[in-house]
Amino acid sequence: MTEGRAHFLVEPWSLTEVGIDLAALGVNESVFALANGHIGMRGTLDEGEPVVVPGTYLNGFFEERPLPYAEAGYGFPEQGQTVVNVTDGKLVRLLVGDTPLDLQYGDIISHRRTLDLRNGLLRRSTEWRSPSGRQVKVTSTRLVSLTRRSIAAIEYQVECTDDQGDLYIALQSDLLANEVRNTAATDDPRAASAMNRPLASDLHVGRGRHAVLVHQTKRSRLRMAAGMDHEVDVPDSASEDLETSPDLARYTLAARLPAGSKVRLVKYLAYGWSSRRSAAAVRDQVEGALATAKLAGWTRLVREQRELLDRHWDEADVEIEGDDELQQAVRVGMFHVLQAGLRAERQPIPAKGLTGDGYDGHTFWDTETYVLPVLTYTVPAAARDALLWRHSTLDLARERARVLGHDGAAFPWRTIRGEETSGYWPAGTAAFHINADIADAVSRYVAATEDQEFDRDYGTELLVETARLWASLGHFDDGRGFRIDGVTGPDEYDAIVDNNVYTNLMAQRNLREAVAAVDRQPETAGRLLVSRDEVELWTRAADAMRIPFNEVLGVHEQSEGFTHHEEWDFAGTDPDKYPLLLHFPYFDIYRKQVVKQADLVMALHLRGDAFTPEQKIADFAYYEARTVRDSSLSAAQQAVVAAETGHLQLAHDYWGEAALTDLQNLHGNSGHGLHIASLAGGWTVAVAGFGGMRDHGGQLTFAPRLPPRVRRLAFRVVFRGRCLAVTVTGQRATYRLVYGDEPLEIGHHGKLFTVSHEPTELEIPAAPPVEPVRQPPHAAPRRRNRPTSD
Repeated sequence: MTEGRAHFLVEPWSLTEVGIDLAALGVNESVFALANGHIGMRGTLDEGEPVVVPGTYLNGFFEERPLPYAEAGYGFPEQGQTVVNVTDGKLVRLLVGDTPLDLQYGDIISHRRTLDLRNGLLRRSTEWRSPSGRQVKVTSTRLVSLTRRSIAAIEYQVECTDDQGDLYIALQSDLLANEVRNTAATDDPRAASAMNRPLASDLHVGRGRHAVLVHQTKRSRLRMAAGMDHEVDVPDSASEDLETSPDLARYTLAARLPAGSKVRLVKYLAYGWSSRRSAAAVRDQVEGALATAKLAGWTRLVREQRELLDRHWDEADVEIEGDDELQQAVRVGMFHVLQAGLRAERQPIPAKGLTGDGYDGHTFWDTETYVLPVLTYTVPAAARDALLWRHSTLDLARERARVLGHDGAAFPWRTIRGEETSGYWPAGTAAFHINADIADAVSRYVAATEDQEFDRDYGTELLVETARLWASLGHFDDGRGFRIDGVTGPDEYDAIVDNNVYTNLMAQRNLREAVAAVDRQPETAGRLLVSRDEVELWTRAADAMRIPFNEVLGVHEQSEGFTHHEEWDFAGTDPDKYPLLLHFPYFDIYRKQVVKQADLVMALHLRGDAFTPEQKIADFAYYEARTVRDSSLSAAQQAVVAAETGHLQLAHDYWGEAALTDLQNLHGNSGHGLHIASLAGGWTVAVAGFGGMRDHGGQLTFAPRLPPRVRRLAFRVVFRGRCLAVTVTGQRATYRLVYGDEPLEIGHHGKLFTVSHEPTELEIPAAPPVEPVRQPPHAAPRRRNRPTSD
């Protein structure tokens, strides 16, 4: 895997590479990926080479593989799931004379690619001279439709730019299945599991400029179809041909180009898959989608994309004055979060979105904890769809709980379809906090949208079944509280522990939200056979939840006894030994005070209502000195709490690390796909960190403060049918409703007030003085380019 650092122009609404950097090719393929939540296309070059991972993905489409164990154990998952690189429709190969255009050969006169965040397009312009001396300019525009779930399209143009007379070219537009990909070995467990030819052909058809290939996976028995059709504009004589075979459909256009003339090809693509429908039915679905897309035409597809994004940015944009690099990074991150979830429609949002095959395409708890808060307050319909997918897997989660000997539902730590697929028990099954993370996302969505139908038909059931697990998993300990033992919290360096504070506090909220839901939805509670005794048990467990605290140190323990563990030898750990999980045995890591990612610190954010300001300051300082951030999930949460506790410059530095994780390949693995949760963190730090937004109990409050270099921060959130605009400067914050019929009660630095369409301007109190905090050696925020001012 090529894992160099990419370099981009700093622009407010786009991301541009100038020239070709083969060392950063894999990273650029991830960063330039286009997706809509159903289809994902990595940002590979149109001609197919040079390439690192030529990925095209369909959300929820996977192959099964057995999970090997050195020793079998009861309840161990038996099948893994791996996202499939499906039929590649991005390919448009160009032959100049008899020489293929390949940027590794000939002379590159100029090359430029731009991800256009306003229009949702990937634009490319290359001028190239072949080894034989003929010169062409190639321009292409790629689109994965955000309005038409099944559709992608490419406009590809070739212009003769030399004066050597007529030029003969050939374009080969392909559908290619079972594409041979880079299989370079890696020791990184976050990489994907290699699969050889996962697709078996069902049928292949073609006529004119139109072709469809249908395939089925061999073990999971999922069926998918990919189709293409074309429009062509040629200046002179041309010939056309179409060939189809089980794994390849190719439309070939040969044309004569007089000097200064150009050929234009528009390629329409459609994708679909099913676990139930026949090959003919899936083919027909794709052909119908292709027909309507071609009828609409390229210009309309582009216009629809722009219109949707105009509406989105009007409701969701974050403006930053004083740090141009971060402004770009936050918008890029928000764009990829939108792409990951907008049209998922009852499918999961994977950790990599649909930008790469890292983590085998699995979804984890970070979808609910990092991604869904962004969508809940910017694109609530997408958050609803993601939660509906979780609900659709409830029967599998109930069965998993029964296998584990518990009541309710035990949701999987990592999955594609809903079964647990983690082969490592301490970081998988034991990470029960995912139940509370899902419940938190449900409660957040219901409070932010007042979606009564969802609450009645789906949300209450999710809250009840997750609460039942906690009541079954924990126990009362002779007056010492309600304990939840033998679990793993978000910090995977502290596994199989008792009373993880994050887990216990989130479970406490889960139990209380279930009680409230049963009260709101008595008919649903009756259908679920919720008894009064059960509700009383949830209430007692929540009230008695054990939260470990070290009275001597004056800090909360991440888990019972954590502050008594031996300190990690940070001074004796070389910087090239990070991440620790690749260089030290887990057994040694588990016994020491070393934190992979924000765990208790994340509780300070998400359950901030359970801590005093003094406790937050002390807890943050203690865990800051022990957190190495071997996970991309950490920086955003550390930034939010750093901002709340007055460490504004440190929060700014962590903000850059979270938002620039992939643009600067800070973890060295962005070529496997983007870190969608970390990118979502760019929004989270802006809104929850420096905007100070909290939503405890459904009450929206703000406590904004800016770091020294940021002069102005503005953002918008969607809440209960209203759009709220917040603008923050060094001394004042301004609140106003952009739309919504009714005023809204919100808080500002502890005081409630009502905001309407007329702006309300309030003073920002000065930040209290704070003592500096320290990080472990080699664990300060990762360096980035020095911010520039406007």
